[in-house]
Amino acid sequence: MALSKHTHIVTAYGEELDKLADELARMGGLVEMQLEAAVAAVVRRDASVIPEVRKREVQVNAMQVDIEKRVIRLFALRQPLATDLRMTISSLKIASDLERVGDLAKNIAYRSKKLVGFAPLELMHSVERLGVIVGKQLHEVLDALSSFDIEPAVRVWRNDDEVDDHYNGLIREMLLAMSKDPSLVGPGAHILFVAKNLERVGDHATNIAEALHYIVTGEALESTDHPPA
Repeated sequence: MALSKHTHIVTAYGEELDKLADELARMGGLVEMQLEAAVAAVVRRDASVIPEVRKREVQVNAMQVDIEKRVIRLFALRQPLATDLRMTISSLKIASDLERVGDLAKNIAYRSKKLVGFAPLELMHSVERLGVIVGKQLHEVLDALSSFDIEPAVRVWRNDDEVDDHYNGLIREMLLAMSKDPSLVGPGAHILFVAKNLERVGDHATNIAEALHYIVTGEALESTDHPPA
């Protein structure tokens, strides 16, 4: 069942909720493309994608504003209740998380321009791996959102530890390499920023998972929901 495919006595109400869900889906798709392009730009040290990433960021920002207007309109005209109320409120938060992912992708892409002047780093494969993990988290939670399915969303939420573990390992490796070879301090600093931005994208993916869980169940995900280590 799609996010907003509920039966309503007022047909126009259901159509407005559908449009809200569609806008979130389109926004998520743009953000995914931004992130993929940004990670590839850093790994390849290719700054040519920056204009396209910036263009998509403008689109993402405009979509967030449109979603906010839709939500205000729904509150003003429909006074949503129960699941509809949770979905309407959570849509604001999800849109905000997606907008932040777009900003982080832009920041990552900009680092590719800084890395062009340095020799390739051996640790770049670890950066690429972190990007793949985070991109997978984001893709899975957006799929869960479009299908109104909390099981994959909960998996994304639980798998946030994988992102953190890989991020921490990459940071340790980079700092150790920089301490041994001062020539790596310059490019290494940019890689540290990229890694942190990717880790933050993972956090936003888990935020979306939490929002979806709340929409469906009316309850928040708690730390006790994590399986024992």
